[in-house]
Amino acid sequence: MEAGLATAGYIANRQVSTAIYIAHHLRKPILVEGPAGVGKTELAKATAAFTGLPLIRMQCYEGLDEAKAIYEWKYGKQLLYTQILRDKLGESLRDVVGLDAAMAKLGDIDEVFFSEPFLEPRPLLRALRQPEGAVLLVDEVDKSDQEFEAFLLEILSDYAITIPELGTFEAKVPPLVILTSNNSRDLGDALKRRCLHLHIGYPDQALEGRIIEVRVPHVEERLRRQLVAFVQRLRTLELKKLPSVSETIDWARALLLLHVGDLEPEMVRATLNVLLKYETDVVSTNRQLETIVRDVVSRYGTFN
Repeated sequence: MEAGLATAGYIANRQVSTAIYIAHHLRKPILVEGPAGVGKTELAKATAAFTGLPLIRMQCYEGLDEAKAIYEWKYGKQLLYTQILRDKLGESLRDVVGLDAAMAKLGDIDEVFFSEPFLEPRPLLRALRQPEGAVLLVDEVDKSDQEFEAFLLEILSDYAITIPELGTFEAKVPPLVILTSNNSRDLGDALKRRCLHLHIGYPDQALEGRIIEVRVPHVEERLRRQLVAFVQRLRTLELKKLPSVSETIDWARALLLLHVGDLEPEMVRATLNVLLKYETDVVSTNRQLETIVRDVVSRYGTFN
């Protein structure tokens, strides 16, 4: 599995690849937690690419409800058909006597409008209806409301969804469900019990170097070692937001664009905003930037 993920451009350690292997073969949902930007979403994308399954992504947010996550009715289509059939409805009700009889007649038509041709499947339902299975990414589930977690329980337990007007839809091939969380709030015990747990933290220097080598292959080895070591040093500082792997990748691309050969204090200072997202962090880092750059370059290059 580790080699398979690598073919999709994702460099995983043994813990990550083993967790995906177990989740895939046991059809057990997996909850991936960790700071933003360490590759949780990319893991789902790489898993889909490696397994050849379609990726169906549902981005969570506050206020996400059943209509946006599971299904809704195509109200525009229903309205259009109602207008088209308006004259037909008048003709069909012309000889009907009494309100009860008219309501019974309209009830037959109502059942037609709440049938599959008027159903708009959303990500959760689409994932269950994939004939060959799918990778379902429930991204940043911690941003959704607690009520939304209840919607997920039926899916994670039985891989099924109930639609009152149509009945229960069960997956022929259960999807591989990957939920991600940035730990912005505690998730419910019921949700966690149904999932395998995987925590992805910041990588060590060797693993981050391999990631940069794969994702930004044209960066020379000496510069790659320097920039990775610099980012690793930044993560030891008291910063409001530590630079993530995605920001290391962006910085490597920026340095490549600027034809940087070795890290230099002024060049690092000019591009520090790629790594750090808060001005207070930039100011704090600038106070010790030259010392850090000297230490890093003295180990992996030359500094004049």
